[in-house]
Order: sequence, then C-alpha cells, then structure tokens
Amino acid sequence: MDVDQSLRVFVYAADPLSQAGITALLRGRGGLRLVDGTEVDLADVALVVVDTVDAATVRVLGAVQRDRIPGGRPRIVLVVSEIDPAGAAEALQAGAAGIVRRATVTADGLVSAIGSVASGEGVVPSDLLDGLLRRRPAEPPAAAFGRPTEREVQVLRLLSEGCDTREVARMLSYSERTVKNVIQDVTRRFGLRNRSHAVAFALREGLI
Repeated sequence: MDVDQSLRVFVYAADPLSQAGITALLRGRGGLRLVDGTEVDLADVALVVVDTVDAATVRVLGAVQRDRIPGGRPRIVLVVSEIDPAGAAEALQAGAAGIVRRATVTADGLVSAIGSVASGEGVVPSDLLDGLLRRRPAEPPAAAFGRPTEREVQVLRLLSEGCDTREVARMLSYSERTVKNVIQDVTRRFGLRNRSHAVAFALREGLI
C-alpha cells in the first residue's frame, strides 16, 4: 500500500500516557498514517482509548463523529480496559464499529482491527457477543422498525455466532454479494452503522 492509499488513523486517549503508548505502537506501521486533532475530519478510523464505557466515553464517541457528513465519519475502534455486554451494547449504539480489550492489545492486533473496521467489518470479542446473545431485551422492538425478514434473521443469527460473510454465504447457499446486500439492507432500514451494530441491536431487541 503506497502513501496515497494509507489508512488515516486518529488516536484519542483519556490520558497522556495511553495516548503516547498507542501512538508509539502504531507509528511507522505500513499502510497507516497517523493524523492529529486538526485532521480528525479526514480520518478513516479513530481509535478511542478509555478505561470503561461511561457517560464520558459516549460523549467522546459522539464528538469524534459530530463534524463529519453522513457516511463520511471516521469508523471507531474502542480500546477499553473494562467492558461487559451491557457496555458493549452501549458502545455500539454510540457509534463504535469495533471493540478491543486493552489487555489484549498488540501492534498487529490493532492494525488488523483498524483494517477490518475500515473495510466495513465489525470487531467484537467473542465473549461479548456471547454475552449480548444471553441478554434479555429491555423492551419490545420499536414498531417503526418492524421485524427483519426470515432471510435477514438467518444472516443475523449466523453473524451473531461468529461466522464471516463467506461462511454465511456457504451455509445458506447464497453468494457473498447477496449476504453483503442483506447486511446493508438491515443496517440502512434500522439506522445502524455496521454488522456488529446490527447484531447487537437484533440481540438486544429480541429480533433474533
């Protein structure tokens, strides 16, 4: 990947030490170009590094996206020290496209998460997805959203089990393009941001 094709990455951390550490971890990695706060509106991916998902974190997630045009905002990877399924659901609802536990962070892992999120994939630890699956919905789904079709339910259920697009296509005898179109239709109709957000929403609201 040449310079013009490099993914632009903005790093925000709640404390200077974390900011310096994550920045040093990514500096010089091929295919990435770090940008500062003056260029956040140009970033492809924003890394938000926090201790937990609380009101302050939700405000940061909103602020990172606030000035971008619809569809053009940086996709967010949340690097977090402590998180449970409830926090994961809140983070996804607030705009995170990926979640990485701080204790598991490596340079290669972060680069992989950045690349996945930039390409439209979601990144969520498997145990958090399992926890989301076990959560009971707080309230019935809003009538305005309706219910997904049977095909959409099948795709969302397999995604919730950790299958990727190719595996879903193979298991349902669809083309990968069809699976991607189903995911795009669901995210657009329900006002969601990505497949992880779609799975979390569907699980939380009892749609699957």
